[in-house]
Amino acid sequence: MRVLLNEVAPATAGPGREVDGPELAELYAYPEEAARRPWVRANFVTTLDGAVTGDDGRSGSINTGADRAVFSLLRALSDVIVAGAGTVRTEEYRRARTAPRWRWVRRADQAPHPVVAVVSRSARLPSSLLEPCADAGGVLLLTCRAADSEALEQARAGLGEEQVVVVDGDGVAPADVLRVLADRGLRRVLCEGGPHLLHDLAAADLLDELCLTLAPRLVAGDRLRLLAGRPIEQTFVPRLLVEADGTLAGRWLRGAFRAG
Repeated sequence: MRVLLNEVAPATAGPGREVDGPELAELYAYPEEAARRPWVRANFVTTLDGAVTGDDGRSGSINTGADRAVFSLLRALSDVIVAGAGTVRTEEYRRARTAPRWRWVRRADQAPHPVVAVVSRSARLPSSLLEPCADAGGVLLLTCRAADSEALEQARAGLGEEQVVVVDGDGVAPADVLRVLADRGLRRVLCEGGPHLLHDLAAADLLDELCLTLAPRLVAGDRLRLLAGRPIEQTFVPRLLVEADGTLAGRWLRGAFRAG
């Protein structure tokens, strides 16, 4: 990948430099602050006209080779992958496995694979997450008192009592999610959507950065946007931009952030 902008780790590679695996991993590394408190990054791919899915309603139909490389790297760097239940079902999530090419980036204080944490008001999970899977990360369900009792029972049977957390109230607030994760030592947080969950994190001022990939395509039609919900206004500033075969990827951080 070719570096266009680098204000996150200037010593690693300047504009115009081609970066390989180790350098790319350094450019996307979580800040040291993540050792002290949850650092929340979201990862999305969109087309040039803002669509987050193709005609099939899935992000996989618009991604590119460069996007897949960044996607697998970001998962490898994270402690936990957070997603809403709707996204988990639509995208047919499975337990996470660190890609072989990125296994070396896992830190000594991390498990071999990240945990998948599902935020669900109903507690309904697909069988692909409830079934045991060798050499893969665990699954954590975060739900609330409004959860369906039968779905809750199935989740506890499949995941174990300790992997099902029921918070007070009729919904799962973003602050509750991060509190539960931090209590388990899961502070390098990667949110993969969907648009409502990402909106709630941003609206609660809990989103630290957006890792956004622009696929070089136009698709038109009536597609979802990155965020869905009431209007909000926040400033995120590009600190890293890389390009490969027309795909543009980078890190947008909250405006108050300054490298170094």
